[in-house]
Amino acid sequence: MNADRANPRMRPAALSGLRHAACVFAFCLGAATAHAAGREPVLKQVDLPHSYYWRELYLPQLTTGPSSASFLPDGESLVYSMAGSLWRQRIDDDEAVELTHPKGAYDYQPDVARDGRSVVFTRYDGNAMELWWLDLADGRATQLTANGAVNVEPRLSPDGKRIAWVSTQEAHGIKAGHFNLFVADIDASGLHNARPVLGERRSTLDRYYYSAVDHAINPSWSPDGQRLLFVGNPETAWGSGDIWSVSLRDPMQRRRIHSEETSWSARPELAPDGRRVLFSSYHGRQAHQLWLTTLDGAAPLPLTFGDSERRNARWSPDGQRIAYIGNGGADGNTALEVIEVIGGARRFVVAKQRRTLDPTTRIELTITDGTGQPVPARVTVQGSDHRAYAPASAWMHADDGFDRAKQATETHYFHCEARCALDVPAGTTTITVQHGFAHAIWQQDVQAKPGATQPVRVALQSQALPPEFGRFASADLHVHMNYGGHYRNTPEHLAWQARAEDLDVVENLIVNKEERVPDIAYFGADRAPGAPRNIAHTQEFHTSYWGHLGLLGLHDHLVTPDFAAYRHTALASPWPHNGVIADLAHAQGGVVGYVHPFDTVPDPAQDAVLTHQLPADVAHAKVDYLEVVGFADHKATAAVWYRLLNLGYRLAAGAGTDAMANYASLRGPVGMNRVFVDLGDAAVDTPDPTNILAPLKGGHAFVSNGPLLGLLIGGRRPGDTLALSSAGRQSYRIALRSPVAVDHLELVQNGRVLRSFDLAGDRRTFDAQGGLDLSEGGWILLRAWNDGADPQLLDLYPYATTNPVWIELPGATRPARDDAAYFVAWLDRLIAAADARDDYNTAQEKRDTLDYLRAARTIYQGKAEGN
Repeated sequence: MNADRANPRMRPAALSGLRHAACVFAFCLGAATAHAAGREPVLKQVDLPHSYYWRELYLPQLTTGPSSASFLPDGESLVYSMAGSLWRQRIDDDEAVELTHPKGAYDYQPDVARDGRSVVFTRYDGNAMELWWLDLADGRATQLTANGAVNVEPRLSPDGKRIAWVSTQEAHGIKAGHFNLFVADIDASGLHNARPVLGERRSTLDRYYYSAVDHAINPSWSPDGQRLLFVGNPETAWGSGDIWSVSLRDPMQRRRIHSEETSWSARPELAPDGRRVLFSSYHGRQAHQLWLTTLDGAAPLPLTFGDSERRNARWSPDGQRIAYIGNGGADGNTALEVIEVIGGARRFVVAKQRRTLDPTTRIELTITDGTGQPVPARVTVQGSDHRAYAPASAWMHADDGFDRAKQATETHYFHCEARCALDVPAGTTTITVQHGFAHAIWQQDVQAKPGATQPVRVALQSQALPPEFGRFASADLHVHMNYGGHYRNTPEHLAWQARAEDLDVVENLIVNKEERVPDIAYFGADRAPGAPRNIAHTQEFHTSYWGHLGLLGLHDHLVTPDFAAYRHTALASPWPHNGVIADLAHAQGGVVGYVHPFDTVPDPAQDAVLTHQLPADVAHAKVDYLEVVGFADHKATAAVWYRLLNLGYRLAAGAGTDAMANYASLRGPVGMNRVFVDLGDAAVDTPDPTNILAPLKGGHAFVSNGPLLGLLIGGRRPGDTLALSSAGRQSYRIALRSPVAVDHLELVQNGRVLRSFDLAGDRRTFDAQGGLDLSEGGWILLRAWNDGADPQLLDLYPYATTNPVWIELPGATRPARDDAAYFVAWLDRLIAAADARDDYNTAQEKRDTLDYLRAARTIYQGKAEGN
């Protein structure tokens, strides 16, 4: 991010005495949150921070491979979730039989009753997750809950008369939006006497990644039905909590069994013998394995080993086998495996044949680019049943938000290697294909005929910028190859994802996820023989106090520890601050940038918390680029960027998606936010991470999540300086090429709109040239933006901006005193907050931090006074 966002949600700016910002920067700043009216988060009723963690790491996701399983009583067969349906399959058979197939919805998390007659499960319809019951004899499905909440992890008691599950519903003093443990009686007529097991409790700790309200998740019954195991986090600062046991007769009788940072995936499971506790943990390693402890909390020992994930484990009824979901196969996709507890023999349960409830059609896609050459691409397929489809081995991904007025559920997509085949239900099938920003989006309805094989040829149309605007290489400066998600990614697969997105370079930022650093073993691997040349393994530095840094181009070693200012840990000290880390990165020849900066414009007069260190580090010349387009609000970030540009700081615009590239519920595909670097005379046919860094730092680039922009001022490109001896008229030329319609295209000078262009027709292509009367120095850039979201672009709203063309005009540069005063006020807040911290390791750490911040304030104060 990294995925760990560096700033809290901040209110829009309303600075007393500094109000000129409100419309000087031409969005009028209220527009910075305009996207909220349409696009909203998936499962918006969940009231927890950091949805890109709990949604991927805890809630079930649509994957083409299995996602959870439960044994039938014979111990030889399983009911499991796959591709949004429930299936039944014998372990030693290769045919899976479809049990459910809801229209416009997806089924997950089956739990088979001990008598083998029924299954409870979770169904997601785009609005909520509800509990359902399936009669295995007649196939009849009955809805159990209808509270509009998120209801997950249903588990039937051993006698089948009660059900435990996790819900965000409001009940018995429990507020809505948090994950709480519930129990109800269940019979043929439904649920009765639903009640929370535990009351609501607020922690005394300030928890950055988790809610102040404790949660209780991962229920599992004791064999006698008298107790539940669960994971809870009372007074836990880091991690999703410890493994607990609670008596259902007296919920006040609860005890902690095992303490560990579990990151949503422990899912404790009592063995049929009632003694051993099976759970998943990555303790001391980078991937989850299966572990065993006891109800008495005996020292845990690992049951499995390796570098791939093993999660969602279930015992067989006789305790001889364990079924779990892994991703250790060659393709890194989710897979269902069964292991013999004694001996360790493993078997993959593979559905080579699928007996579906309804007839299907085989769609065979062939994708070519504008020259007729085969190309990989991103593909969305929606069947006649309003469900998403993909090839059986493809990684299915889902957007993190959508507009309910335009879509029933979030967009799902996969990457296709020029040719791919998939099965869809008969009827109208909608296919959408995208290949980067320089090709028009292709969409077509196909009438799928039952039992047929239908070829579909996709010819993408090129829409590149005219070459006089530059020779560009595209790069995503902020990707996490592996970050605890459903899939297991590799550099080769990541390079293939980039090719499908028409992306030249990927910066894989190695970073911690709580205790582990998933990709740490790959540092330096980009320099190994045979490694993909367009993938760089570098670093993101985490401090959710000062802001997060991207450290590109590191060659000697990762900067460790990889984090600072982690409250309630041994690394709680705000030292080292980001300026120290920047020096360490620069000493290796690295390039330093601030990533995912601002959700709203910081307001020194009103914000409850303001600790972001950007202005101090810019003043001290520590920062090389800013993610103007990234996992933040692009307009809010640009407003801060403009103020720094006005003060003469030639801070380059960068872009990074903060994509967790092995997630199923992906924030965005790799390359959704990218920088187009103009390599100029050094342009090469195969750009790589080494030859984009110098032009990136020099500002010879534009950043975008869709629109392509070209700009020439007096023949100069972005990053160049146009030196004039006197005021006068200068030529300009601009170009726009966009895969989606654009609302606004503007030339901006020193933070003010210099010229707006009227876009007509499809608003995706525009060219203009003319003259500008330049009477003051400073900077000019071109930007494109929309008022709201576009369903075909998986971001807050379309946005692109060039870097500035700098204008030098002797004696004609207006001093930006108000901008300097804004940063003085910002640094006053920052200094006060840093001074109030009482968790520095030494007095010297505190002195050095405050001296650094006060020196930056002095610089801005001088500019505010016109010096």
